[in-house]
Amino acid sequence: MPLDPITGDGRKARPLTVLQVIPELEAGGAERTTVDIAAALAARGDRALVASEGGRLVGELQALGGEWLELPVASKNPLRMLRNAFRLKALIRRLDVDLVHARSRAPAWSALLAARMAGVPFVTTFHGAYKQVGRLKALYNSVMARGDAVIANSEFTAGVVRSRFPAAAGRIAVIPRGTDLAAFDPRGVAEDRIAALRDAWNVAAGDHVVLLPARISPIKGHKILLAAARRLARDDDRLVFVMAGDEQGRRGFRAELDALVAAEGLADRVRFVGHCADMPAALLLADVIVAPSLVPETFGRAAVEAGAMGRPVVASDIGAFAETVRQPPEVAAEARTGWRVPAGDAAALGDAIAAALAMDRATRADYAARTRAFVLSRFTLSAMTGATLGVYDRLLRR
Repeated sequence: MPLDPITGDGRKARPLTVLQVIPELEAGGAERTTVDIAAALAARGDRALVASEGGRLVGELQALGGEWLELPVASKNPLRMLRNAFRLKALIRRLDVDLVHARSRAPAWSALLAARMAGVPFVTTFHGAYKQVGRLKALYNSVMARGDAVIANSEFTAGVVRSRFPAAAGRIAVIPRGTDLAAFDPRGVAEDRIAALRDAWNVAAGDHVVLLPARISPIKGHKILLAAARRLARDDDRLVFVMAGDEQGRRGFRAELDALVAAEGLADRVRFVGHCADMPAALLLADVIVAPSLVPETFGRAAVEAGAMGRPVVASDIGAFAETVRQPPEVAAEARTGWRVPAGDAAALGDAIAAALAMDRATRADYAARTRAFVLSRFTLSAMTGATLGVYDRLLRR
């Protein structure tokens, strides 16, 4: 990507000002992508603005050259959404914004109105498939298909968009989520970082760790993993199951999980550790990473990050995991990059975890090299940021 894009008549283009709009800057895939794109814009010499209600990634955004604009865009109240539209319009005019990029439905409605009033291009990204039952929900979701460009984070997501919103088909750009292979590199993780997590999570050096890195939510498959854990724990007395993710206010569901852990006699085997700030070290600490989602994931970042760190991954055979986790028969056995199992099938999940744990050292080393090469070939951060900035440039005819 050139640092000084050239216009059609050969003149150097002035720097862009791009405004991304997202409810909060917490730790999800949409939030991480927002920061990554802001960093790429800043590195290119453009101005990267992000309007949100804040969150733990604000400091990182600012350190990478982005600018945070505090705005209450998480609200789904129609009056507040309309008020936010005029606030965003004022920002667009005052800050000379060239393009607006929305990453969630409620703020997207505000951003769409603002962009149209200000006469600037509007881009959306589908980070999720979104439930769609009834005409009202379809209308609410439709804002994400109204962009001048509609970015889908996987082929699976693009298929969902085409089936629900056929008019958007010609405006879809498939740009898979990118992974920072400098951060997610086994060679760059010092042993003391892994040791710090062992201490914090009460995991002994000889324990075998199964890691589920996801927010505490019924759709992420925690109950299915606990059902599989009951049998696995009988066969391996050093097996520990780590649930790394925020509760996000779901105290009732967390209480259900605690009760299930107690009922299954797994209290000494299960760790709920909350948000993990050092995921590369967490992935290296784990022997197997699981993503037993009960609804289709539109990308599945955990599988790709695990692959980058050379760790075995077991995921549900739904959604975009078919794009990020390869297994026979679609590839040869020696090209496997993980295991996919039927969603909600605790027995199949347990069998796949056991198979991953059973790999000997040489097989595991071959697997690690293969999975990292696979991620490098398809899911790099530079590919994602370059393609996204290319969408911006095309819309602005740079």
